Amino acid sequence: MLCPLAMWAQNNHSHSSLTNDSIDPTKEAILSEVTVQGLTGTQRMKDSPSPFMVISPNELHQGTGTNIVEQISHKPGLAQISTGSGISKPVIRGLGYNRVVVVEQGIRQEGQQWGDEHGLEIDGEGVHSVEVLKGPASLMYGSDAIAGVMILRPEPALEAGTMQVKVGGGYQTNNRMYDYHAGMAGSLPSGTNGGIWTWNWHYNQKSAEDYKNGNVNGLREAPEHLLERKNDNVSNSWFKERSVMGVVGTNRSWGHSLLRFSHVYFKPGIIGEEDAFQKVQHTKVVSDNQWNIGKGALKAIIGYQNNWRREYETGTGTGTEPEAELAMRLHTINYDVRYTLSPPAGGSWRGALGIGGMWQQNKNGGEEALIPDYRLFDIGAFVTASRKLNDWHLSGGLRWDRRSLTTFASEDYEFQSVRRHFNGLTGSLGAVWNTNDRLNIRLNVARGFRAPTVSELCADGVHEGTFRYEVGNQGLKSEHSLQTDLGLDYTSHTVSIQASLFWNRISNYVYLSRTGAMREDNPEYRYMQAGASLIGGEVAVDVHPIEQLHIENDFSFVRGRFIGSAQDCKDLPMMPAPRWNLNLKYYFRDFAHGHCRKAYLTAGMEYNLRQDKYYYTDDTETATPDYGIVNIGAGMDLHIWGHNCIQLSLTCQNLFDKVYQNHLSRLKYAINEDTGERYTIHAMGRNVCLKVNIPIDIHL
Repeated sequence: MLCPLAMWAQNNHSHSSLTNDSIDPTKEAILSEVTVQGLTGTQRMKDSPSPFMVISPNELHQGTGTNIVEQISHKPGLAQISTGSGISKPVIRGLGYNRVVVVEQGIRQEGQQWGDEHGLEIDGEGVHSVEVLKGPASLMYGSDAIAGVMILRPEPALEAGTMQVKVGGGYQTNNRMYDYHAGMAGSLPSGTNGGIWTWNWHYNQKSAEDYKNGNVNGLREAPEHLLERKNDNVSNSWFKERSVMGVVGTNRSWGHSLLRFSHVYFKPGIIGEEDAFQKVQHTKVVSDNQWNIGKGALKAIIGYQNNWRREYETGTGTGTEPEAELAMRLHTINYDVRYTLSPPAGGSWRGALGIGGMWQQNKNGGEEALIPDYRLFDIGAFVTASRKLNDWHLSGGLRWDRRSLTTFASEDYEFQSVRRHFNGLTGSLGAVWNTNDRLNIRLNVARGFRAPTVSELCADGVHEGTFRYEVGNQGLKSEHSLQTDLGLDYTSHTVSIQASLFWNRISNYVYLSRTGAMREDNPEYRYMQAGASLIGGEVAVDVHPIEQLHIENDFSFVRGRFIGSAQDCKDLPMMPAPRWNLNLKYYFRDFAHGHCRKAYLTAGMEYNLRQDKYYYTDDTETATPDYGIVNIGAGMDLHIWGHNCIQLSLTCQNLFDKVYQNHLSRLKYAINEDTGERYTIHAMGRNVCLKVNIPIDIHL
């Protein structure tokens, strides 16, 4: 649902401050007070022509999943490319991988995100809320934001003179996953001008064993090799994760200066490879600064990231620490400087201009290599403007980008040197018509740009866990998209409706195609390029006939087709199936003398239609049957220490232990080591999840 439970007031890319953590459920769909980071800078959601979605802190706490992407992947227009539990990649309107930019701690997350079994090295417990822009966002984020942007907002600073200690954890029965976290935040007054010193840190740890699939006896047509199986463990689907995150800085009348730090250690098993596993370490340091100048603000962010990924195969090395077969260390420096002009009270104009980009270098260190060593440099400049004109809000902007890429020859890995330059001119133009207090109509046209990745250009080798041998294409050109969005939102006391339609045309669309050949006991895939067109939309309806009852429905649909392709199949690969969500939620009034607050019961169904529009050339993909899963849940805030509380939630996913497999799951194409043929590994069966969070407020 496009139903925020919190309202944000924040500067462009700035540290957000939560002004209202929970509002009455009947007001969940009111968009007029929600401030988002749009294509033309910070603006109210109702005034933004681009399709936005905000996922509140309450929704994140009530949701379940092994990572932050899985938690939000059931929202309208969103999906995930998954490789078992623990590894998920975001998909926005049928586009994923490097076409989605993830912003965390103010900068874009940069790891080896092009791989199927490469998840996001981000601690979900450190995410306060999520903001999703659906559509080309190259105007503000440069290359790669051709599908959209997922912005992970950190916790806001506390009020001056307060401190909070937070502990909590959770447990999932299916894979016996436990997690626990602890942290402390505070703000101290500084001087007489209302300035504060602020800090926040937390530690989180997770550990999960192999998960169990559903009850195979419930299959309508069970494959022969599954007939005797029921709730089998999916071998090597375990994972371990540790993370620490912190921020320290000051907020003053002149602006703010914050220093952020995070380190994530992730160790997952590689499904389909006995005893194989990965080790991933991601370290990030960000300096976030803002100075209020004149009628606007100058924003400067610089960040450093170090992503160290190692993959281990069975029987390698000696002793307790095997030798890594594949090792990649990626260094990234992000920079962004912009000036945002905010109008005075009653003013109609606002705008922004700036430059941004990144420097990146990858080094191989294992016995094998899938991509060569490389160096990359991005630079981009942009200008945006928006104006309020009576009941209309007009906005637009332009951006120019240049990416320079150099790969280095290596006798050890047999790669050749490559030098390429990619240029992109992008922009957007949109309008919102506030017809009355309840109905808004919006139209937006945006052009996106994405340069091909190093893996798409130069990959050559087997990537464990992907079940394929990948071959790059050095002749690939940049992708350019032109997307048109039409949407409306309507809000009344008993119903809220959000609907959007889009049409996206992409030139030089890059995709993987199976060649039919086998290399090193794996099917060979090559990167190809062709024109593509995507159409689809989302509709979300929330009916609340009484204050406490909400009946939520949403439907998502996307269809991707090749344009002018010579091959027989015209359907794009990796397109999510049409999906309908139904959720009933009942909120209880406070009871037990006010000790039990925000109590709720929920029951819902997610139904994925059959996906028979798939890329079947050379047996690259197969059809996926329809399925529906039922989830139930309950929760409350238990107040026992005055204004402090214990936040509790209990959910059961896949209540009836359904056997299913999502069309975007890479485990559909696992290879049977005995026969060399494909076989489907099913998704998780029934799973009961308990979450406990205990924030303790202290007034200094």
